[in-house]
Amino acid sequence: MLRGGVLPPSAGPAVVGAGHSAAESPSTAAAGGAGGGQQGAAAAGSAGHPLPGTGNSQACSSALRKPAISLADSTELRVLLSVMYLLVENIRVELETDPPEWKSCRETFRTELSFPMRSDEPFALLLFTMVTKFCSGHAPHFPMKKVLLLLWKVLLFTLGGFEALQMMKVRRREELGLPPLPEDSIQVMRSMRAASPPTCSIELAEQQQKRGHRSRRPLMKQDSLDIYNERDPFKNDETGVDEEEGDEVDGGIEGELDLMERDALLPTIPAQRPPIERVSFPKGLPWAPKVRDTETLIGLPRPIHESVKTLKQHKYVSISDVQIKNEEELEKCPMSLGEEEVQETPCEVLYRAMLYNLPQYMIALLKILLAAAPTSKAKTDSINILADVLPEEMPITVLQSMKLGIDVNRHKEIIVKSISALLLLLLKHFKLNHIYQLEYVSQHLVFANCIPLILKFFNQNIMSYITAKNSISVLDYPHCTVHELPELTAESLEAGDNNQFCWRNLFSCINLLRILNKLTKWKHSRTMMLVVFKSAPILKRALKVKQAMMQLYVLKLLKIQTKYLGRQWRKSNMKTMSAIYQKVRHRMNDDWAYGNDIDARPWDFQAEECTLRASIEAFNSRRYDKPQDSEFAPVDNCLQSVLGQRLELPEDFHYSYELWLEREVFSQPIRWEELLRYQ
Repeated sequence: MLRGGVLPPSAGPAVVGAGHSAAESPSTAAAGGAGGGQQGAAAAGSAGHPLPGTGNSQACSSALRKPAISLADSTELRVLLSVMYLLVENIRVELETDPPEWKSCRETFRTELSFPMRSDEPFALLLFTMVTKFCSGHAPHFPMKKVLLLLWKVLLFTLGGFEALQMMKVRRREELGLPPLPEDSIQVMRSMRAASPPTCSIELAEQQQKRGHRSRRPLMKQDSLDIYNERDPFKNDETGVDEEEGDEVDGGIEGELDLMERDALLPTIPAQRPPIERVSFPKGLPWAPKVRDTETLIGLPRPIHESVKTLKQHKYVSISDVQIKNEEELEKCPMSLGEEEVQETPCEVLYRAMLYNLPQYMIALLKILLAAAPTSKAKTDSINILADVLPEEMPITVLQSMKLGIDVNRHKEIIVKSISALLLLLLKHFKLNHIYQLEYVSQHLVFANCIPLILKFFNQNIMSYITAKNSISVLDYPHCTVHELPELTAESLEAGDNNQFCWRNLFSCINLLRILNKLTKWKHSRTMMLVVFKSAPILKRALKVKQAMMQLYVLKLLKIQTKYLGRQWRKSNMKTMSAIYQKVRHRMNDDWAYGNDIDARPWDFQAEECTLRASIEAFNSRRYDKPQDSEFAPVDNCLQSVLGQRLELPEDFHYSYELWLEREVFSQPIRWEELLRYQ
């Protein structure tokens, strides 16, 4: 069985579009070369959708009658999904040496996956349906890890990664006549430096008591967080870490990541060298400032009062603002403006196919994410995500038990990685396609408790999670296919690999933080949810991971809620405030650093959420509702004609008909009085 899902240090967690393992990014040789990939593309295109066949229905019916599901129940499906995964990933990866014929085959394969060919739905929708069937209990034998990995790679291939998304965003702004972007956010984040984590107030008090001979110093001006500076402002008073992570010191992941970042920019430095002058770098902040409102001058310094021109020069109009304005005009003048011309992109096709079952898709993904979270406890009513990792016979030796334990933990980590990556891809692409598509997905994620779920995920020893070694390198693909397998021992399994970090888990953490940012950005009611669930100390602990991109999104989440945390919190966390100032984009007229709104409550902003929901429903109704579903269409009220209509039932319904009868008919009480009253 292929062991995919390990993110090598060379790839890094920079973007979702990057390859993450030898198993998930197989080399051309491993898949039979470029020619083999082309033949695979043609074979995949001619095969259609092979998963919901008769054999699968029989396996589903057999699995429903079993008390426990194991690997043997999904053998054929796992082989099919592995083959399709290798096909998609091998064809997806572009090389400069690809011949023109291979590029043409790649685009043909991309089109076949993106648009309905021999069915009424794109291939990604079939995989989403498999996820919902698994969560509903109709197909408990589905190998969810492989389904989710294939779904992620299909979305990555058909919609495009973050670099492709950035180019689409630039083209869309040109089409709308908007000024170009002030910077490339991907490049800015790649050049940012990680900062040392701030200490908590309890630690500072203890350290002050230990240093009784020193006088209490006032608040000092903070230096730059750049590694070239002589002092690190976060290390002035820091000697330890949080109480629940007392066994971890600065030397672990933080020191190693810091060394890796230094090595990326600096040549090899000898142990001893004569002192040289300090390298000077241009001062400035990494992000260009933005402003959304040029009508008010509240909070701006006096020089800007004298020259509003400076403010208007930084006015940023997003694609979303233009889309919202156009939608308002279409709602006001539907007859005069006519129908909107909608471009048939892969993202638009996918949203239209997902629209009416999208809440079920989001709930199913969050259910699996909850079951795979390391902080979740096993419950009898939770779904079984280990069906494709547990063997038929349980282990009987210590070595087998250790191997199974590593497999189970690794299995959960890969599921978290794939769900977080595909959710982030959907949110980013739907936002570019139309802002209300993003808002529709976001609302259903919020209604399904996605915000507390992500916070629960981070409410753990995040350093231990990122340094976890749930991998057996000699069994990883393609190592296991090109090398002889050594004899595994309990000592070798306990030692793990030589990697200091698990990039797979770091990748998942960054994705979840970005999803949380997408859900809460410019939404006061959702920001208040962060405050109510006491996310500030949870997020501050995540700053201990010295990785610049992860720290950036943690600081963004802290920035949007500082005005609700009060002046005392800001006073006690000045180093965090300084890091926010230096690393997060500045919004003119934003009172995050001095505003106070500690009396606000979530229900104070419910009107905003209701207004947004009304706008989303109006958008979906105008663009996607069929004409016969309108209020002017005739309605058939005849009981005989309605009951006489022939309905097309899915093929697997016949195999689960008895289960459906038991659940929907026999177990439901019949209220005869109400039935007779309507006769």
